[in-house]
Amino acid sequence: MTRIFSALVIGLIFGAGIALSGMANPAKVLNFFDVAGSWDPSLAFVMGGALVVTAIGYTFVLKRKAPVFDRLFHLPTRRDIDLPLLTGSAVFGIGWGITGFCPGGAIPALGLGYSDAWVFVGSMVAGIALARLARHTMAARAAGKAV
Repeated sequence: MTRIFSALVIGLIFGAGIALSGMANPAKVLNFFDVAGSWDPSLAFVMGGALVVTAIGYTFVLKRKAPVFDRLFHLPTRRDIDLPLLTGSAVFGIGWGITGFCPGGAIPALGLGYSDAWVFVGSMVAGIALARLARHTMAARAAGKAV
């Protein structure tokens, strides 16, 4: 229960930061990408601030033998750049540039009443489900099993 409560508190802090910084507003995000028009550099400052806080936090946290609510750290071990990584990154960037939403900003936008966020989150969930189905189907075919 403590683990779930801590995840809730951390999520609320993250969402509040996204909302207070204006990054849940797709128009503000899209203005960051509009370098030839009404460019708004505030997204760069929000991201830069987040990177500084994260770097400091990781420095302290990773000195511990284990996380507070788990037995071990679950850090990525793969370092290769493959087609799924490149494809996912491209889809993320294109979607963010078209809609002004990324998953981290869309969830708080739901609570702020942005109706477009519901369409984005619904599409995101459907895309995740389709990607999992495609991955499962391809793995089954590679293993020679009927799908």
